[in-house]
Amino acid sequence: MFAMFLIFAAFSLTGCSLLQNELGAMKSALKGREAIVQSYDEESNVIDRVEANSIDIRPEDMFATVDSNGTKVKNSGVLSIMVGGKPMMHVGSSLILAEKGLPNVFEEFAKTTNINNLDRSTPFINRMVNSVSNLTTGKKLLILIRSQSGKPLATFAGDKVSYFATDVDKSTGILIDGKYLFIYRCDFSIYDLSLIK
Repeated sequence: MFAMFLIFAAFSLTGCSLLQNELGAMKSALKGREAIVQSYDEESNVIDRVEANSIDIRPEDMFATVDSNGTKVKNSGVLSIMVGGKPMMHVGSSLILAEKGLPNVFEEFAKTTNINNLDRSTPFINRMVNSVSNLTTGKKLLILIRSQSGKPLATFAGDKVSYFATDVDKSTGILIDGKYLFIYRCDFSIYDLSLIK
């Protein structure tokens, strides 16, 4: 009983975002997440897209770096992905897992905006960020994700954003309004929307 109290107190002190992240990780391990996984080339073009009701991502530990005692010293950068109970592996290119219900504002912008020049340069980013203001009214933070070569590939916005380390090398987990976003081998920036006017 005392141990349960200590666990509860620890989670209370560290904040509900951490608890929500840990519960989400447990749910993912037990039954997976309803999510969409997309990988991208250096030009931010989608290479492949996997959508399923049960997806879980973990590091493939056989590729972890270990010392002479067999102790892990660096997490693996190779992804082991379970899709509805079937295995998949991924390494190298940029990849994003977005839990269903988490809209990629960048895709909405591309669908609803007529762009004559599809060059994804800095002016394109500025136009896109300014144009999504209606889609993100009331949102407090904006996450702009870029490929490894710096080309924009996804944008998410939320009122409550928290980020966490993951067990996978070169990746970040982000909670956006209770939905999970996993970013692998991507550059990203998180902006307060008051900075983007």
